[in-house]
Amino acid sequence: MQAGDRDAFRELFEKYHRRAFAVSLGVVKNKQDAMDVVQDAFIKVHHHIQNFQGSSSFYTWLYRIVMNLSIDHIRRVKRKKAVDYDDAVARDGQVAGDGALLPTIHGSNPSKTLLRQELSDAIRAALETLPEYHREVIVLREVEGLSYEEMATVLDVPKGTIMSRLFHARRKMQEQLSEYLQGDLEVRE
Repeated sequence: MQAGDRDAFRELFEKYHRRAFAVSLGVVKNKQDAMDVVQDAFIKVHHHIQNFQGSSSFYTWLYRIVMNLSIDHIRRVKRKKAVDYDDAVARDGQVAGDGALLPTIHGSNPSKTLLRQELSDAIRAALETLPEYHREVIVLREVEGLSYEEMATVLDVPKGTIMSRLFHARRKMQEQLSEYLQGDLEVRE
């Protein structure tokens, strides 16, 4: 790949773009912005592949890039402080919390669909209450399944810091979701 082999780069993209998107989406919370971040990340990878030293896995290197670009995006948006207008909600108000229309597939259970959507909305709302450094450890561990060591490398902090942040992030999530689950939630180590 470092020699510029297009097929190898395409393989890397196919293997990692969905996971990169999930990480970015967990941070930026907007599908289009997450797609833009992933595109920028792979452009950066393409331009700087010669700098990849192999001391960590490609996955870890890529996710460090995605996380940094996602954080940079959030900072730019905060500075800009522009208010977006969601035209779809303004038109009919019948859009689910993530902007998707509620499913109307025949044979699907509307009650279960609604409960899943409510849980998804509750989790999303709870994540939004977390500070950025807690949100990123939750996404990397619980969504992406990274080990503590991989998370420490991606975020460039000691493993102990990762463990502490994750503990506190889980506690905060538990507090936020306890009402939704009637207190039937326990943080596991």
